[in-house]
Amino acid sequence: MPLDYSSSRPITPEQFIDVLRRSTLSERRPVDDRRCIEAMLKHANLLCTAWDGELLVGAARSVTDFEYCCYLSDLAVDAAYQKRGVGRALIEATRSRLGPKAKIILLAAPKAEGYYPKVGFDAHRSAWILPADRKLR
Repeated sequence: MPLDYSSSRPITPEQFIDVLRRSTLSERRPVDDRRCIEAMLKHANLLCTAWDGELLVGAARSVTDFEYCCYLSDLAVDAAYQKRGVGRALIEATRSRLGPKAKIILLAAPKAEGYYPKVGFDAHRSAWILPADRKLR
């Protein structure tokens, strides 16, 4: 049975946490902080999902202006569904909702660094992160 892809089907925090855990992205996401997960879902303005029946098997969560850039903050695919084109399909679903000039930007999890060049992303050498607990100097 083919997977169903959607950009309008809502998901619950429990479903999101579950797919994060099944994708190994939970190692780098606050899956034990429900309030944070709820905020992540509430404030993302583009969510594309992959479903096998009623089971959420993939999610691409983004923050975007839809015209200039889209920050793809989470791309999670259930490990049992990886290497089947689900991640690529979620990126394409995300891209299909953007204007023709919008670029997709992301920070890769260490385990996924090799994936993104394979699907067409270019590396960028000047990403910067300011941790929440660090003061500006």
